[in-house]
Amino acid sequence: MAETTFFPRRLILGAAMISGVLLALAVHMLGARYGLDLGGLWRSDTHEFIPAGAAIAWWLIATVGFSGGYFTASLMQSAVSGQIPQRMRQFLIAVGVLLLAGAGQAASAPSPIPTVSGVLAGLAALCLGAVMAFCGAHFALRRS
Repeated sequence: MAETTFFPRRLILGAAMISGVLLALAVHMLGARYGLDLGGLWRSDTHEFIPAGAAIAWWLIATVGFSGGYFTASLMQSAVSGQIPQRMRQFLIAVGVLLLAGAGQAASAPSPIPTVSGVLAGLAALCLGAVMAFCGAHFALRRS
């Protein structure tokens, strides 16, 4: 009987964090294209307390970062032992490539967000995605 091999925990944690951050940034770029802008938090021209689009963007980026880190860590642990079917693996790769390609296409167009606000929103999305991807990967690794 063949022994089950495992990836080192730090490798899984690093790969899951990178995956979660990339997915969170992709969702941030796609959301900014459709009006879900984190930069609405720093604007003074709106009369609302917190714009609804900024709140939805905040929660969407956090959810995608967390779930991306969690599912990547879980999939990496089960992939080494061969528990993921080949078709599922191909489907997940195709979904990731299409999401990142859509984000790249959205990022290549002129930005509807002012420059300073866009930079702050991008940094906030990066930090939020990194923290939530770390939390998701950490919970997935503690579960096993």
